[in-house]
Amino acid sequence: MKAVIFDLDDTLFDHTGSAQQAVRGWVTGLGIAPTDELVARWFVIEDGVYPRYLAGELTHHEQRRERLRAFLPVLGLSVPVTDAELDQVFDGYLTQYGSSWTAFPDARPALEVARGKGLRIGVLTNGNAVQQNAKLAAIGLADLIDVVRTSEELGVSKPDPLTYLSTCEALGVEPGETLMIGDNLEVDVLGARAAGLAARHLDRSVGQSLPELLDLL
Repeated sequence: MKAVIFDLDDTLFDHTGSAQQAVRGWVTGLGIAPTDELVARWFVIEDGVYPRYLAGELTHHEQRRERLRAFLPVLGLSVPVTDAELDQVFDGYLTQYGSSWTAFPDARPALEVARGKGLRIGVLTNGNAVQQNAKLAAIGLADLIDVVRTSEELGVSKPDPLTYLSTCEALGVEPGETLMIGDNLEVDVLGARAAGLAARHLDRSVGQSLPELLDLL
C-alpha cells in the first residue's frame, strides 16, 4: 500500500460525542432541560435530512433550517418564519458544537503510524468543505494530512466511485495501492471496494482502534 484514506466524522473526529454535548448545552441555553430522548431525536432528524443535502436537494444552510423546523416543535418552541431567524437560532447550536469538537484519542497516533509506514494520507468526507477542514485544524490533525476531499467540492458523495478515485488521483496513487478506513460499512468500505480500493471497517463498538487496523499492513 502507498496511501491510506480516512473518513472523518466518527472515524477521526468524534462527531456523535461532540453533537451530543452540543445539543445538551444548546437546549439548556434555550431554557429547556436536556434529556436523552431529545438528543436522540436530534440525531433522528439529522439522519433524515442530511442525505437530502448530500443528494443535492438542499444546500448546506437549507438542511440546517429543515432540521430546526422539525426539532423546535419537539422542544415546544415556535419555528421562526424567515431564513435569517432560523440561521440565528442554528448559530446557537453551532457555537456549542464548535466548542465541543474533539478527535478520538487514537486518531493522531493512527496518522503517525501511517506516516511512519511512508504512506500518503487522505481524508474523504461527505460534508461541507469549510466546516470539515475547520474540524481537522481544530482537533490538531491537519498537519498530518496530505489531501482532503469533500462531497461538496466533488459534487457527489460517497459511495459514488468518483469520490474515492478522485481522492486517489489527488494523492498520486492508484486505487489498488490505497486503503480506505471508515466507520460506515456501506459508504466507507463496500463503496471503496467497489471502486477498486482495499478497505477496512472501523467498529469501535467491538473495541477496534485505528492503529490496530493499520498494524495489519
